[in-house]
Amino acid sequence: MYITARSFLDLDVYQNTYKAAIEVNTKVLPCLPESEKYGLKDQGSRASKAIPALIAEGYARKNHQKDWQKYLNEAIGECNEMIVHLSFIKDLYPNKVDIKLCEELINTYNIAGKQLYNLGKSWQDNSSKFVFPHPQPHNPTHNP
Repeated sequence: MYITARSFLDLDVYQNTYKAAIEVNTKVLPCLPESEKYGLKDQGSRASKAIPALIAEGYARKNHQKDWQKYLNEAIGECNEMIVHLSFIKDLYPNKVDIKLCEELINTYNIAGKQLYNLGKSWQDNSSKFVFPHPQPHNPTHNP
């Protein structure tokens, strides 16, 4: 079943990357040494926050395929960047960070990259209306 996204807030990929950015900035980056202030801390903070921001900004341009795809591609690039940053963090500072959390976040960003790719493909396939696959619970009292 497909539902119409009324806002970027309706997109699972936005919600998941926003939550991941909060975890990165509150649970991972503060554990890094001060020597990483202008390295992994700065780059991780910027890249993690950029992903949901790009989704939000791009959604406003969803009726312009080239613009929308550009924002999606940039968000995919930022997801890939976060995978690399989190991999460096867990490998360089295993005694300072929660390795399991880093691996979960790497998985989140890997999935998000795939979701963003599929979102762009879905838009191309359904360019007359912006829809995305999403199971909807059956509600017998609701008749749209």
